[in-house]
Amino acid sequence: MLDHRVTLRPTMLSDLDFVVGVEQDAGNRPFITPWERTQHEGAIRFPDARHFIVELDAERAGFVILQGCRNPNRSVELKRIVLGPKGQGVGRVCVRLLKKMAFAQLGAHRFWLDVKGRNTRAQALYRSEGYVEEGRLRECVRAEATAAGAGTADGPNAGGGFDDLIVMSLLRREYEARVAQGLEAA
Repeated sequence: MLDHRVTLRPTMLSDLDFVVGVEQDAGNRPFITPWERTQHEGAIRFPDARHFIVELDAERAGFVILQGCRNPNRSVELKRIVLGPKGQGVGRVCVRLLKKMAFAQLGAHRFWLDVKGRNTRAQALYRSEGYVEEGRLRECVRAEATAAGAGTADGPNAGGGFDDLIVMSLLRREYEARVAQGLEAA
């Protein structure tokens, strides 16, 4: 487990070149809808959002954005998680840190996210971390063309095509049950 190596710190304006760069990385672009720099600036300044740099051994490894931090319905959204390193457990540690923050610090009743249908790796992570699928918004976002879909008129990614968004959430009582079972750090 990487808990001691992964930390979150507030994003500073001086981090935005890194943030935009990691979003534009070919390994991340198919799974997110990149923002303009000004949108990230807004998220840093907006009191209802939290924008964090993910650090691995004190080096920038990605970023995360939470929204709805002051939501009167106590429904906090994991708006974005974008990481450079893959397959090292950094994403799992981030998700656990963010769950603890959402429920313990922000007083969330519900911690939710949406994930693109083709991002099966992230879906598996979220399910293993207790998230429950609430629904699917069919073909609601444009998808970038991929090598697999390029050149075919009717492939799933022809011309980029469209992708689903899957809405998933974790409720406070589900999180607390996971803590009681020793699946989450108290």
